[in-house]
Amino acid sequence: MPRVLLLLPTTTYRTKAFLDAALKIGAEVVAASERPSTLEAGNPSSLLSLDFADAQQAASQAAEFARRFPIDAVIPVDEDTAVVAAYVARALGLRHNSVESAYTAKHKHQMRRVLRDAGVRVPRFWPFTLDADSGSAALEVSYPCVIKPVFLSTSRGVMRADDREQFAAAVKRLGSLLSRPDLKRRGGPAAREALAEQFIPGFEVAVEGMLTDGELRVLAIFDKPDPLDGPFFEETIYVTPSRLGKDVQDEIVATTAAAARAMGLTRGPIHAELRVNEEGAWIIEVAARAIGGLCSRALRFSEGATLEDLIVRQALGEDTSGFQREEQAAGVMMIPIPRAGILREVRGVEPAREVADVEDVIITAHITQELLPPPEGASYLGFIFSRAATAVGAEAALREAHRRIEFVIEP
Repeated sequence: MPRVLLLLPTTTYRTKAFLDAALKIGAEVVAASERPSTLEAGNPSSLLSLDFADAQQAASQAAEFARRFPIDAVIPVDEDTAVVAAYVARALGLRHNSVESAYTAKHKHQMRRVLRDAGVRVPRFWPFTLDADSGSAALEVSYPCVIKPVFLSTSRGVMRADDREQFAAAVKRLGSLLSRPDLKRRGGPAAREALAEQFIPGFEVAVEGMLTDGELRVLAIFDKPDPLDGPFFEETIYVTPSRLGKDVQDEIVATTAAAARAMGLTRGPIHAELRVNEEGAWIIEVAARAIGGLCSRALRFSEGATLEDLIVRQALGEDTSGFQREEQAAGVMMIPIPRAGILREVRGVEPAREVADVEDVIITAHITQELLPPPEGASYLGFIFSRAATAVGAEAALREAHRRIEFVIEP
């Protein structure tokens, strides 16, 4: 029986999906988290604590564990654990992305440099530190620009600035965010780094794919029908298949594949974000992980397979090329947080579920939870899923379901 090491932060939504995928094919699971479980002592072969904030230490801990309980594959679920997984895989001699490529995918400045040097179309960019004078940095950039931390995801801390005054305000706001103790520990030295980059007009898409020996297989191209022009960049709706023309889709795929090659990524899932305009496709991000949150539920493959099924099977050496995405259109809405406050009540969930082509509505925020919208926040109120004959129908169902839900948020 193969043994799979799953790197599962306590904050992830993905635990059940990956556990189900591993158990479905008869694999033994080792669930690793950054916090010790009270059950760990009684189940030493299946539960493990790893220091996700120190990848080298985590690799040493995993290697010690593997001397007693050999590991056949290691699977991360986000950018932070992707780097840890690369260190663990190297220590255990497992096939995986290199440490260097995983770091490049996590660190936005490093990614920009690598892609620019390889001739992949990326925005112009200007790195700076939050300890330096923002006025000097403001003189170097061109406007409009986008300011972002180099190590966070889910558009957290990402802000648009149209002039020097807005630049200074955004840098101050980002510095305040990254001064939080949890983010200082998570980012380490990168918590004082920031990036300003050229704002790319156009529409945005996401690409979900799998790499095998460096070759990209695209599983889905998601359209993002809501404009993402700032001042913040919270994502809402993803719909697949894309309604873009074949030539545009081909360029998106080719650009994503070129970016993955340039970054040195060779194996496992990738999630890419691109902007497209009259100049072509621009890489915004290529992450060495699958799509986040519960969004993977929008993808379903032959034999009822999930995205997590494909990831686990490939990690264990299986050929997953025979699994094809279903013919139906599908969509997911990440329900945005409209304002800061305390969640007191959620109304209209059942009427939302009754909308034609809506598959499910899952509210992940809990009553009394303190809510933070972007750019400080990093979560959503929940997720709406749809399946329909067409992408237009899938999108319409998401919007109607969202219209029926009311969130009571008190200051």
